[in-house]
Amino acid sequence: MGRPGKIEVVSTKPCNTEKALALAYSPGVAVPCKVIAKNPEAVYDYTTKGNLVAVISDGTAVLGLGNIGPLASKPVMEGKGILFKNFAGIDVFDIEVKSSSAAEFIAAVRTLEPTFGGINLEDIKAPECFEIEETLKKEMNIPVFHDDQHGTAIVSGAALINACQIVGKKLSEIKLVVNGAGASAIACTKLIVSLGVKKENVIMCDTTGVIFKGRTNGMNKYKEEFANNTTKRTLSEALEGADVFLGLSAAGAVTGDMVKTMAKDPIIFAMANPDPEITPDAARAARADAIVATGRSDYPNQVNNVLGFPSIFRGALDTRATQINEEMKLAAVHALAKLAREEVPDTVSASYGGQKFKFGRDYLIPKPFDTRVLMWVAPAVAKAAMDTGVARVKIDDWNKYHERLEAIQGPQKVFIRSVINQVHANSERQGALPRVVFPEGSSSKILKSIRALIDEKICSPIVIGNPDTIREKAKKHNVDMDGIEILNIQGHPKFHQYAEELYKRRQRKGVNIKEAERLMNDPSYFASMMIDQGDADGMVNGATTNYADAVKPILHTIGLAKDHVPAGLNILISDNRFLFLSDTTVNFNPTAEQLAQIAIQTAVVAEHFGQKPRIAMLSFSNFSGDNGTPAKMRKAAEIVRQIRPDLIIEGDMQADTAVNSEIQNRIFPFSQLGGEANVLIFPNLESANISYKLLQQLGKVEVIGPFLMGVRRAANVLQRTTTEETIFSSVVLTALEAQIIKDRRQVKH
Repeated sequence: MGRPGKIEVVSTKPCNTEKALALAYSPGVAVPCKVIAKNPEAVYDYTTKGNLVAVISDGTAVLGLGNIGPLASKPVMEGKGILFKNFAGIDVFDIEVKSSSAAEFIAAVRTLEPTFGGINLEDIKAPECFEIEETLKKEMNIPVFHDDQHGTAIVSGAALINACQIVGKKLSEIKLVVNGAGASAIACTKLIVSLGVKKENVIMCDTTGVIFKGRTNGMNKYKEEFANNTTKRTLSEALEGADVFLGLSAAGAVTGDMVKTMAKDPIIFAMANPDPEITPDAARAARADAIVATGRSDYPNQVNNVLGFPSIFRGALDTRATQINEEMKLAAVHALAKLAREEVPDTVSASYGGQKFKFGRDYLIPKPFDTRVLMWVAPAVAKAAMDTGVARVKIDDWNKYHERLEAIQGPQKVFIRSVINQVHANSERQGALPRVVFPEGSSSKILKSIRALIDEKICSPIVIGNPDTIREKAKKHNVDMDGIEILNIQGHPKFHQYAEELYKRRQRKGVNIKEAERLMNDPSYFASMMIDQGDADGMVNGATTNYADAVKPILHTIGLAKDHVPAGLNILISDNRFLFLSDTTVNFNPTAEQLAQIAIQTAVVAEHFGQKPRIAMLSFSNFSGDNGTPAKMRKAAEIVRQIRPDLIIEGDMQADTAVNSEIQNRIFPFSQLGGEANVLIFPNLESANISYKLLQQLGKVEVIGPFLMGVRRAANVLQRTTTEETIFSSVVLTALEAQIIKDRRQVKH
């Protein structure tokens, strides 16, 4: 599909002008060359070396396809490059080496050290792979890592720790049978022994049978290390009474009858690819108490190397480690094992068709699309590199490092982290966290998001609902309720005060005192009145409520700020720009006067985030001023100029003209925007809502919101399709809004 292959080289700097070309190549490029010649370490400042890994293979052991040669291995190596980039932001060149011996391969790879920050060896047959890695690790001063060995070992090691915890077995006491004696099998066994399994309790088998003391047929020094003093000679005999089976061999090597002879709660890691030694269904049919893992994504407990190598290299590169040592590998093992025991976010479930995951027999290790893997494993590896003295760069500020890792996962993470930092600074200055109330207290998504908000010190949360129901839901989802205030409307001391206040405001709108009391039993109305009366600083609603029904209580109680218009705002973030889009959710067909106020309100939001507003009043025409929409948008722009002459605004104008300064300069040089617009005001709800949702689905952008503008206090409404991650982002922005409003009120007083 499309152009051949999976990868391309993309420029990180512009090369579209004469000056840019001169900087990209001659003569400008000579400057960094001279600097690096004087100080070799400067190569990390001026080039991509510090974020560049070589994925290298000779094609002698490709997947389950065997020795198919370097040329045929290239699709696999390109695929590996995609995984490095997508999961850890690491750039990769794939290199396929045509060599006739281990010595020739070593000589070729050794010469590449100036180019790369690390070497990932891939799909090289045993026993040559052992010699190649051992030699290159000694002779190169950058990390060399054979993923087929250590990646599988690290991920399966984490899974084994958790499997043993679930069935109550100690690593030091288990009896382990390994089938396979190639690179992966030997590396897995070595690592498992370093985790605490006794070598005398390990029986390794190959195609000849049990590897025992005194065996000479098909032996090498790597197998000899695991030769056991045993009378057992076949895999079937070895499995009798065994606690764990670790398979890195061939499909169908294990039968149900063999599994029946294993110890209670057998742990079966059948990791042959593409077909396992025994399928989970067959293993469980033989033993209902079995815990089973495979290398396949269509079964639970997939032992997938992508859980390891991207994050491991990330930690190694970020400390400029000279190697990836055993301590760094073990740090990755324990980080993965610990993460699997945490509550799994809905965003992970969404990546797997809505499946729910919870630590247990069918969930031993995290899922590959769990973005927390990078955040847990890379720091653990980096710290181990520093602790063991192989790091050439120290990480002094772990919070900043955490932010750097977040930035790899997309511009939205960077934006939200910048807002979090603002919230923290404001909280310290104001002397308290903002109190944010959640009317949907029994929503599992809300409760899980609140836990993350507490951990990040974003707010003091108040959830409304029946205490027993909320605690039961929290217990079901393993949410720690410490620090979460539960508010029960029934019997609340301010219930009648709130009802009276609502009655006063709505008595000429058809609301009598009884109706006010009925409405006050609605958590959305109660929460809104809390905000209005100053008993909370902000609220977030809508995770389980229709958008219009969630907005209504806010408008009926808190109301609008003076001269403001209620409007929905979405923030679009790409790698190089912010876009603020209004009105995306509230007004069907706003007037020119309303649009002008919406534009001013949106500009204020942009200013809060350090953006200089350039406002485009969008239409289907460019500066025509005809009747209908163009005339309305032109009039709105004129009103804005009268109210806020300091703001940069243009319109009516088409969307492509608004966001493309080249079109403006070439065709409309009289435009006052002076650059690309970052505030886009739409003429009606249809165009705004359709546009942001299309951009969200088809464009390379991330969308935050919608946010409710124009209200006197910090109150925002979620979409019912919201996730824990979007709830978190919405509350962070609500907390900042509450702090800004608090500062304004203090200035007025």
